[in-house]
Amino acid sequence: MPSPTQRIVRATAADIPIIEQLARQVWPVTFGPILSPAQIDYMLDRMYRPEALKQQLADGHVFHLLLDGEGPVAGAYTTGTVRYRPVGYVSHQLNYLRDTTKIHKLYVLPETQGKGYGRLLVRKVEGLARRSGQKALRLDVNYQNPAIAFYERLGFEKLERYDTDIGDGFLMEDWVMIKLLT
Repeated sequence: MPSPTQRIVRATAADIPIIEQLARQVWPVTFGPILSPAQIDYMLDRMYRPEALKQQLADGHVFHLLLDGEGPVAGAYTTGTVRYRPVGYVSHQLNYLRDTTKIHKLYVLPETQGKGYGRLLVRKVEGLARRSGQKALRLDVNYQNPAIAFYERLGFEKLERYDTDIGDGFLMEDWVMIKLLT
């Protein structure tokens, strides 16, 4: 559960610029050691331009923003006397497969990693999935991403490895990871 200085809020189409901005801050740091700058730019354009994010919302992806009330504040979220800054996001889709919720995206700002924020976002989706009667969580993660160990600590297991041609000569090379909820 978030501390009093943190909130997780469901994002709307009005939050698309914040999600895009967070992705553009996180991706070069997260994927710089794994992917070429050209592939990072290609994937950011493909998945995070406003039209793409609007389509994801229309397709049933639900986004949540993690807001933090500590540290420097930049953002438009105010509750009472606390101003919150967006520090991460998660998107998920219930019944991506039968009785399975897929976590499509999960990122927190590099300077906030190690503070338990990613865990908060996964727990948020897990709670929503359990309340909806889902039996498993699924996610896909680059096979070289150090976050694999983070997901394993949260109870995810590697299921299979696969590659997806995403165009322009680029591949997404991922592990499918599953966490059973029953």
